[in-house]
Amino acid sequence: MAYYTRVLSKDEEFPPFEDLAQLIRAEHPEYRLTIEEGTEEEWDTLLLSGIDEVEVALIERNPVTDGSIGQDEIADFIEDMQDCRPKSGVQWLHNYLASVKTIYAFQHLQGSETEEGSNALHALRSALWERGDAIIQADGEGFTNEDGYHIIWQFSDSVSGPWKMGVLQDGVWRHFSMDLGDPDHRAAFLKGAVPDDLTAVLGSGS
Repeated sequence: MAYYTRVLSKDEEFPPFEDLAQLIRAEHPEYRLTIEEGTEEEWDTLLLSGIDEVEVALIERNPVTDGSIGQDEIADFIEDMQDCRPKSGVQWLHNYLASVKTIYAFQHLQGSETEEGSNALHALRSALWERGDAIIQADGEGFTNEDGYHIIWQFSDSVSGPWKMGVLQDGVWRHFSMDLGDPDHRAAFLKGAVPDDLTAVLGSGS
């Protein structure tokens, strides 16, 4: 089954193809970006690949408009997270998704499994996210807030390791790094609380 990560932006404007292609040429010269569908001015699908032609990712730009694929994706996200926790994160996401104008969907391909390919993909995704007013979604993980901290639990029960998390309390994000496999850390996060043995850094308001 295909694995996707996505940037969900409140901005309907999108960067020109050439800006993104130049980023890859400058930072990851062993990789290149080409147009699969659309034009340089109105690109719809891009392909990130190595100069050895190993494909790293397909990037689809899906505007969120009435009857669009993007609108269907938003509806699916809202349905899938209804039973997720913490509830504060779910409610914030529900409100945020209502304002999303563009979804950039990254389908990870064979070349993304190498360190170099993964770095090139990450650079491209970060460039789209760092334009502002955007969050990130990853299949099997969940969503971030605009600061890049995960705010709802969609991981498998067997997951472990350090992860940057955020909980919303009194309209302010509290950010911390927790061990996903620690039952106490997990229980606190699911309740919308900072684990007792961890120190949180205040983030931006909601």
